[in-house]
Amino acid sequence: MCLKKSVYSTLIVSASANFNTALYGLLPESKCSPAHTCSSISAAKRVFAEQEFDFVLINSPLPDDPGVRFAIDVCKSKNCVALLLVRSELHDEIYEKVFPWGVFTLAKPTSRTALIRALDWMVSTRERLRNLEKKALSIEEKMEEIRLVNHAKWLLISQRQMNESAAHRYIEKQAMNRCLTKREVSLEIIQNGS
Repeated sequence: MCLKKSVYSTLIVSASANFNTALYGLLPESKCSPAHTCSSISAAKRVFAEQEFDFVLINSPLPDDPGVRFAIDVCKSKNCVALLLVRSELHDEIYEKVFPWGVFTLAKPTSRTALIRALDWMVSTRERLRNLEKKALSIEEKMEEIRLVNHAKWLLISQRQMNESAAHRYIEKQAMNRCLTKREVSLEIIQNGS
């Protein structure tokens, strides 16, 4: 089910001890850990606010809430994948409400094979989200570098009377000659005031 090197933290929201036992059998502890269980939506909200999870599995309904809004909120607020298990007669209606938010649904009763397949889809989706997180982080880092280089260039322009292209060349040449990044050279220029 899980990728060889990845470990997935899991929140199981279910009031059924039988379901929890069966699900724990499908989630190997070495790959899907830690697995935390809550028996109500209110308890799950508290735990979710305090801790990050890769997966949230909701066995609906729960004593205090069906879990539909919680599943949507989970997918909207963090890079988490949610699976909502609902009674078969309600599946189509609930699916229409939650699919725009990326919530997976599964009609119950369900088979072990269908549940394993759903967990595989969750793993695939979580890995895609991880890749998007990495890309977003690298874009943010690149934007920060551009801001630093621009700041350093404007300091060089104002304090050393360089034009913009000369300031840019100066930063690049310093980076090459000293085996530093443009970011590091720019930080030095900013810290020294020029």
